[in-house]
This record gives sequence, C-alpha cells and structure tokens, in this order.
Amino acid sequence: MNIILDIFPIIIFFAVYKFYGIYAATGAAIIISFSQLLYYLVRYRTFKPLQLITFMIIFFFGGTTLLLHNPIYIKWKPSVIYWIFALIFLCSQLIYKKPFIQTVMGKNIRLSKNLWPQLNISWILFFTLMGILNLYVAYHYDTNTWVNFKLFGILGATFVFTIVQTIYISRFIIDDEKNATD
Repeated sequence: MNIILDIFPIIIFFAVYKFYGIYAATGAAIIISFSQLLYYLVRYRTFKPLQLITFMIIFFFGGTTLLLHNPIYIKWKPSVIYWIFALIFLCSQLIYKKPFIQTVMGKNIRLSKNLWPQLNISWILFFTLMGILNLYVAYHYDTNTWVNFKLFGILGATFVFTIVQTIYISRFIIDDEKNATD
C-alpha cells in the first residue's frame, strides 16, 4: 500500500502534464504531496520526516516554478530529493556508524555486518547518479522528454536497481531457522 502512495504523485503529475501542461502538473504535485501528508496525519497521527522534507521541496521548487513561470525549478526537484537521500545515507554511515539501509531493512532481513555498508554505499551512488542523470535530461532535452524520463526512466531504473540488489543480497540473508537446526 505504501509503495502505491509513494508512486501516486508521480502518476498524477504525468497524467495532468499530458492533458494540461507542466504548470498544472506542478500545481497538482503540490496538492497531492500535501494531501499525502494530511492522509498520514489523519490515518496514523504522524508522518515520516522524509515525507515532510519531500513536501517542502515540492512546495519550494513547484511554487518557484509557478511563481516565475519557469519549469526548470520543478525539474530540479527530483535531483534535490535524490541528493538529500544520498546525504542521509552517507551521514548515517559516517557519523552514526549504522548504515541507513540497515535501519530501514534490518528489521525484515538479517545480513552480515559487513554487507550493510556495501548496500548503503550502493544506494548513495545510485541516488547521486540519478540526481545527475535527471539534471542531464532536464537541461539537454525538452520538457516532454523530461516528464517521460521522470516517470519511466527514473521509476524504471529504481525498480531494476531494487530487483538486482534484492537478487544480490538474497544469497547473503541469514536464515535463523536453518542455523537453529544446524
């Protein structure tokens, strides 16, 4: 359910863009992002800090796009979000000595202590690269190409990266039941 809620704003942005253009899509993204915060607040009485940060970035870059009537600002939004994620992952490993990926996934799977930092670094590199790639497309192609890249390219790359990483780590998952019988 959460993944649908996370992808929903991208799909709405894409659909509104196709029918009404970049400025209507930007307004829709701001409204949807705010609605998600309200939904989580009403449903769970809280929301994740990253949801608030994402909304603030959408509000700032989307608002600037609408105010200055220049789509380049909304095109920067995915890169900024990716780079904030990369920074969070990096700081977790360097400052707190616990990879963020371990904090997120460690309750669901058990891996060796040495594998978590490697996974964390792979996400740092992925987020950094996606931010750079987003800006490359934003500055070298028209808005229509960028919107298609945002939906299909970024989402597709994230899906493929996650699948490849899942296949890779599946070999290293520590099975407590198997270890208990050995």
